Amino acid sequence: MYRSVLLVNVGADPDRPRPGRLWLRNRYRVHQRLCMAFPSSDRRSSDVHFLAPYRPGDFGDWVPGKDGKPVHAPRTSGSGFLFRVEPVPPGRAVILVQSSRRPDWEYAFHNADYLLAAPPEVKELHWQYSEGDRLRFSLQANATRKVIAKTGDLSKRKHGMRVPVGREDLAGWLHRKGKESGFRVDEAELRIETGYVCFYKDKTADREEQGRLFSVVYGGALRVTDASLFARALEAGIGPAKGFGFGLLTVSALRE
Repeated sequence: MYRSVLLVNVGADPDRPRPGRLWLRNRYRVHQRLCMAFPSSDRRSSDVHFLAPYRPGDFGDWVPGKDGKPVHAPRTSGSGFLFRVEPVPPGRAVILVQSSRRPDWEYAFHNADYLLAAPPEVKELHWQYSEGDRLRFSLQANATRKVIAKTGDLSKRKHGMRVPVGREDLAGWLHRKGKESGFRVDEAELRIETGYVCFYKDKTADREEQGRLFSVVYGGALRVTDASLFARALEAGIGPAKGFGFGLLTVSALRE
């Protein structure tokens, strides 16, 4: 696995934003640009200088969906990437990208280097955690649940839309995910911040066509309870909406 750190050029004056600040306001465009760092072998060989229009199936790791259209392959140690946008003082922002392949940021930003304030940093990850390890963690998650959609046939049920988890259950949501992912959160040190992440797919879209996703930033300490499940969670992420910057679980050594 690889970890990249991209320092975004947000400018010094928030009232006169640089293109990087405007770029961060639409997570759809952020994800699209990050995908460009993972061109397929066919795309790389046929378009060495990235002159052809962007086509989703040419970048990232894709598999055919149920309708035949390309969809993201599951995020594992061999495919896909996760990312998170993080504010850093004083008033700046970085994008953390965790990927199974070494990204080619020069290819991705060759015509948009003005979005970054410095060359991206890339390092290889070698994590190995054991049951009982206590770690500092950070996670931005789309803490939601699916509601049951009623149908004409009451004997059948199907999943409906996702709705935000209630404020009173935000800690419970993480505890349940932790149980599935091989860790237990320290309740006494848990920090929770809520907000929203916006996106739109068309610059001319009106307000009704734009969207926003419920965001919860969790931080604190955890203890590994199952090393295998924990490693899988680090690779695959936690929760939905990973294409919009959610789900990346980052950990570091916890000094008592």
